[in-house]
Amino acid sequence: MARIAVITHEFDRFQSRRGLLLRRDSPYMLFDLLEELKRRGHSVQILKGTSAKPAADVAVLHLDVTVTPPDYADYARRFPFCLNLGATDISKRRVSGAAIGRDDDWKGQVIVKSSLNHWGTPEQQLNQRARRAGKPEPFPGVEPFDKYEVHASLAEVPAAVFERQDLVVEKFIPEPEPDGFGARFWLFCGERERCTRHVSPQSLVKGDDTIRRDAVPVPDELRALRRELGFDYGKFDFVMHEGKAVLLDANKTPGRARNLSSFIAAGNANLADGFEGLIRQVT
Repeated sequence: MARIAVITHEFDRFQSRRGLLLRRDSPYMLFDLLEELKRRGHSVQILKGTSAKPAADVAVLHLDVTVTPPDYADYARRFPFCLNLGATDISKRRVSGAAIGRDDDWKGQVIVKSSLNHWGTPEQQLNQRARRAGKPEPFPGVEPFDKYEVHASLAEVPAAVFERQDLVVEKFIPEPEPDGFGARFWLFCGERERCTRHVSPQSLVKGDDTIRRDAVPVPDELRALRRELGFDYGKFDFVMHEGKAVLLDANKTPGRARNLSSFIAAGNANLADGFEGLIRQVT
């Protein structure tokens, strides 16, 4: 059995206690995966910050931020093996296959997004907790951007958008379906995975308005991109456009989709098998 350490930010709340029985809960999918691993006999320790001695067989670098601070990456290297050590930058400016510039010849619709994961909300929350603790903000200068903006063409995008490094302009290319629009979500841990296409009546496909889900294969070019980006565990959001897979978002700390809890829970054992496969490679 392995000793597993989860490296989280000093001000992150990976788990909390709730209810009269003070049951542990978490907004992260990794929490459920770890619960399954504990049932199998592995031990799990949640590390906040970088001060604890790196006493574990396997670690997971689980900072819910877009760009991992160098001191955390250095700390993670002190463990015998650490998942996602290569995935320290998941900004859309780096990972998105749909990103375009103001001089691109794209004629279709475009969408303006935050280059930061989840609109930069995790960084803003960490800054708030740091201020409450009387500490300096770990991610100063993060500006709020709380909604996507779809424009009919590049020409309609305000010039100021292109000057901001925290924003990105992408081709807006949802998959057309007879009953709506599709987007694909690939969850993986080691060699275990599940990949589904979610169809929504809305062109911006989200989990809470999905009307159907279908299992779909993972394109080979996306597997190659996963290796290039250094992901052992995580979630890729993508679409198929003109016969090619286009990565839209890469997330190394996927959340728990509560409205799809039974669907997600059904795959926890499979992903735990993938985690154990990684353990066997290094122990």
